[in-house]
Amino acid sequence: MTDRDPGSEFGDGEPVVRDKRRIDPETGNLREPAEQSAAPAGGAAAGMPGTPGAQPPRDPSDLIAGPSAQEALLTEALAERTADLQRLQAEYVNYKRRVDRDRETNRELVIGSVLTELLQTLDDIGRAREAGELEGAFKAVAESVERVTEKLGLTKFGEVGDTFDPRIHEALLHNYSDEVDGPTATLVMQPGYRLGERILRAARVAVSEPTEQLPAEQADADEADKPTE
Repeated sequence: MTDRDPGSEFGDGEPVVRDKRRIDPETGNLREPAEQSAAPAGGAAAGMPGTPGAQPPRDPSDLIAGPSAQEALLTEALAERTADLQRLQAEYVNYKRRVDRDRETNRELVIGSVLTELLQTLDDIGRAREAGELEGAFKAVAESVERVTEKLGLTKFGEVGDTFDPRIHEALLHNYSDEVDGPTATLVMQPGYRLGERILRAARVAVSEPTEQLPAEQADADEADKPTE
């Protein structure tokens, strides 16, 4: 078959002979079809509509909405992670408070148990002071022990004239008197001690109540016991 080659570099339009016969005239064998060029001259470019294997063009709205949707997902993920971190931080703060509170409670229990064992020694020191026997080296040691217990938070309470409070006082004796207006500690037999708000030992006292609170039967008996003039 004879064609003219319009794309000749000389542009002279001379005929070009191309043998397109499928059977080779010399051998008589069937010729293999020639491979088609990847992109024929003047044909459609790859990826363009109508070209085999080409992808359809994206919707312009996808190009606009895509980044916005991705930003929304990232914002949502960031909010979730932030909430998780805040929850973990709150749990850690609560845990730390609980541990600190338990540690302080255990510390007070240990100190309280040690100080409770020293209360009898403090009673001996107090009796020796009242008897005037707290002198010399014994006085220095006794005062040192008292300073250490005070430093640890031990507080002594219970004085004559204190209003009787069953939460901190233990009444060992009870009587009536015209000199008091209400239940009053008129004698301290053993002082009380507290550690912070915790009572290690109640003060043991004698309590007097006003005479007008004396039961009628007891008042009649006391009146009968009085000597007659």
